[in-house]
Amino acid sequence: MRLAVYQGPGASGDVPANLATIRRVAARAAAEGARLVVFPELFTTGYNLGARLRELAEPVPGPAFDAIGASAADAGVAILTGFCERDGARLFNSAVLVERDGSLRAVHRKCHLFGATEAELFTPGGALAVVELERLRVGILICYDVEFPEAARALVLAGAELVAVPTTLMAPNDLVARALIPTRATENQVFVAYANRTGSEGDLAYVGQSCIVGPGGEDLARAGRDEERLLLADLDPAAITGARSTHCYVGDRRPELYAALARIPNPLARCEGAA
Repeated sequence: MRLAVYQGPGASGDVPANLATIRRVAARAAAEGARLVVFPELFTTGYNLGARLRELAEPVPGPAFDAIGASAADAGVAILTGFCERDGARLFNSAVLVERDGSLRAVHRKCHLFGATEAELFTPGGALAVVELERLRVGILICYDVEFPEAARALVLAGAELVAVPTTLMAPNDLVARALIPTRATENQVFVAYANRTGSEGDLAYVGQSCIVGPGGEDLARAGRDEERLLLADLDPAAITGARSTHCYVGDRRPELYAALARIPNPLARCEGAA
């Protein structure tokens, strides 16, 4: 499957402009032969908007989702994009996966909320999911989710071959894009796609460096810090088989040694200096 990852600034607080970008980029990705295009976190609205996100949030389905579905169907390409979702009185930092025919395939709600602002605005998601898309099994995480090795490993144990991550990585956290994302790919021997923003939004400066990483930790495509760019890479599941041919981290685990980890109470319920 040919995968596309879009890196760009987005239009903070301007939903119609961002939907227009999704439409434009989806058409270009399809013209390049992509079957799936991944956009950054909260791309339909912007990220650093504080309480204004309550005004911009929409249900799924709803007008913004319908526009995304129409863009997918018209271009003939699946779309995964960050989305500010309203469900009753609750807000979720979500990612919606739309099929090539415009139908909803999955909604992932960010499980690990980052900092006090996200914790005040959003309800954390409570589930992880893997879906099959174009004969490739895709797991979805959002930004901070992927910084927890357990989350990516859970998706891989559920069969994920690609972990797709809409994100808004900001300075000074460049190390996540440079080192942690290749590590997630390597330790799970799967593809990882990381779609970040560029530019600035309020007091946040985004660091770009979106990437598509192979199951051996190698960059298949990577953007710079400030450029608007559409990354493309062909994902062949045989590369996963090859990476696991001499050693297989998932297969060589010793679950009996660390199965209790999930049951151990958090010794750092509130890390010093954390929100």
